[in-house]
Amino acid sequence: MGTVISAVAFDIGETLIDETRIWSRWADRLGVPRLTFMGVLGGIAAKGRPHREVFEFFRPGFQLQAELERWKEDEPDSLRENFDAIDLYSDVRPTFARLRGMGKRVVVAGNQPRQAGDALRAMNLGTDEILMSSDLGFDKPSREFFEKVAERAGAHPAEVLYIGDRVDNDVLPARSIGMKAVLIRRGPWGYLHAEWPQAGQADAVVGSLLEVPDLVQ
Repeated sequence: MGTVISAVAFDIGETLIDETRIWSRWADRLGVPRLTFMGVLGGIAAKGRPHREVFEFFRPGFQLQAELERWKEDEPDSLRENFDAIDLYSDVRPTFARLRGMGKRVVVAGNQPRQAGDALRAMNLGTDEILMSSDLGFDKPSREFFEKVAERAGAHPAEVLYIGDRVDNDVLPARSIGMKAVLIRRGPWGYLHAEWPQAGQADAVVGSLLEVPDLVQ
């Protein structure tokens, strides 16, 4: 990595959290066969388009916030669009533990609502910071989001390694402010984006978070 890394920051969806159950519940909610829904989602990912377009594809005029409110009324006790510890990828805890053992600060930072932060804190992952875009006031891929992450990590951007499953939302904006960046080949975006020419701007492409401590070291 060259520069000594003092903090490692992680995206959430398809980096730490397996979103299979979330997208499956959305397919059920919209009355679409799961395979069909996942296929269209993959097509949208392949084109580099916003993932929310999948809702509009199946339900023109779709209003996300209104649907979330209706869903909460219909299923007040279900997870709906949320996740819990069952959805955590198995390589997260050992990777975090090893990084902490190396004296590195571990930060979780992604485009998520406030309740996602609460769910992650309840998992007791041993992180130094858990930062949601809804709390920071900025979303990825904005420069301000990554500047805030470095600030909260207590490090200069050059000392921060950011890990995510997307080139456009993670690798390129992190690199643009001087962070190191790793692309994880996981989830539809991770596999597809690993084939993009721009993936070459990542400091590394990994298939598991277990590879990260060796890169940092």
